[in-house]
Amino acid sequence: MNRQKENKELKRAWWKESVVYQIYPRSFMDSNGDGIGDIPGIISKLDYLKELGIDVIWLSPVYQSPNADNGYDISDYRQIMKEFGTLEDLERLIDEAHKRSIKLIMDLVVNHTSDEHPWFAEARSSRDSPFRDYYIWKDGIPGTLPNNWESHFSGSAWEYDEASGQYYLHIFSTKQPDLNWENPDVRKEVMEIARYWLDKKIDGFRMDTINFISKVPGFPSVPDAEGLVRGHDYYMNGPKVHDYLKELNREVLSHYDIMTVGETPNVTPQMALEYVGEDRGELNMVFQFEHVNVDSGKRNKWDIVPWDLKKFKSIIVKWQKDIYGKGWNSLYLSNHDQPRSVSRFGNDGVYHDESAKMLATMIHTLQGTPYIYQGEELGMTNVKFPDITYYKDIQILNLYRDMTEKGFQPEEIMRRIYYRGRDNARTPMQWNSRKNAGFSEGTPWLSVNPNYREINAEDEMRDSGSVLRYYQKLIRLRKEYKIIVYGDFKEYEAESEEVFVYERNYQGQKLLVVLNFKDKTPELENRTGRLLDEAEILISNYPAVCREEKILLRPYEARVYYWKNQEEKG
Repeated sequence: MNRQKENKELKRAWWKESVVYQIYPRSFMDSNGDGIGDIPGIISKLDYLKELGIDVIWLSPVYQSPNADNGYDISDYRQIMKEFGTLEDLERLIDEAHKRSIKLIMDLVVNHTSDEHPWFAEARSSRDSPFRDYYIWKDGIPGTLPNNWESHFSGSAWEYDEASGQYYLHIFSTKQPDLNWENPDVRKEVMEIARYWLDKKIDGFRMDTINFISKVPGFPSVPDAEGLVRGHDYYMNGPKVHDYLKELNREVLSHYDIMTVGETPNVTPQMALEYVGEDRGELNMVFQFEHVNVDSGKRNKWDIVPWDLKKFKSIIVKWQKDIYGKGWNSLYLSNHDQPRSVSRFGNDGVYHDESAKMLATMIHTLQGTPYIYQGEELGMTNVKFPDITYYKDIQILNLYRDMTEKGFQPEEIMRRIYYRGRDNARTPMQWNSRKNAGFSEGTPWLSVNPNYREINAEDEMRDSGSVLRYYQKLIRLRKEYKIIVYGDFKEYEAESEEVFVYERNYQGQKLLVVLNFKDKTPELENRTGRLLDEAEILISNYPAVCREEKILLRPYEARVYYWKNQEEKG
């Protein structure tokens, strides 16, 4: 099959042609001055999102929760956290978003619940409780763990329950016990939760750690390991995960016109196709983590190593080529669990605007659905708070405690937090240069990044050359040029340590994307087979220059060349 014919046969879908904007409600907009973002605050900013041009809001959890992990520990899936508002507020958000032709997807967090969920309260009340089997329990005595798995939030993944004399499994916090998906009643409960929200006219789900839901029987220890270690091979992509997702899709999801994206750490493209293959009947796309683990050492994310552009590109290219025509990619650099992309992959100093725009160009011109994390469209950066007392994230606080106990100096611990901590992404949205960045009239739950006077939405709306205005143009181009959505992918300059260059083709049209990831000025050959002076530059983060036969790039420059279908030119 030739390339042009293959392009024409790609299945069209609204979620493939959409741009998604993630809202972390606690940090987006506070409407009542209590320092915590809320649903009415989100409603007040829908016109901003409409002007930005996005199509879908992904709303991080707003369900009732004791907030051990900022809402990812749910105690009631059908009620709204009081700090965020009411169920009526959420219904109004859905309605107001739809009036603006903006869809809304919600987080489905069903690998675990809060330990304050009624199911778990009943489960731990007695070994004979009908809810006991909703969770995963193992016999043992205090101090003798069922296996050597380490929690993602440090310490053992098992917690001893004095009242019932057994351990329960928690891959994350002790306050987030894992559900037992082997129990058909648990799966029925999940289906009912999904149906409840879909009947309220939401447009889909982002599924939290969805590839954790099936564990290897017997819960074996990781062999030949000293101390506690991550047991990824035993609870990620487990033996029944596809059976469970097919069942969920067959019984519920397939009955609605929705989008689904699964959070799936530790998947390869081949593994991902088992989740998102268009003939699989499971999910539409997944969030893979390979590219955002490019600076992680062998142990975990806090084992930080310098990231390498060649390796980064090779990961992106692999996912572009291996998924194309068989499934669908999700495209992102930032979210609530990742540091700010301009601080990590760009330059948040001298070349802040240029590198923020360059990174945006990449995300919005690759094949897949782009995701913007709140504030990314402004070029919001990582924050360096003075000391650990400013931080709120359970993962950061556990890290600081554990590393302190092991004898690390505060400066070394803070270096890792400044680079990789999740609170980098959770500082309040920077709306303007006034008090608390316009986020709240009260004291924000997490301090505002001090650079809000230089980086904020109000100022960027006034500036035609701002990062925000650049995002608007990228989103418009994606809607105008289907080649950006459905075109295939070919890389040039694969060995370069400075540039990422790729071509997209669709129905005779050609797109060439040239991205400089360094503060140098590399010169490139034109290898496209078409003359540069015949191309239109769709977008660039520098003023246009004459179309030289060799492409000379400025620091962190991005250019997108476009050639029309040759038949159209005549």
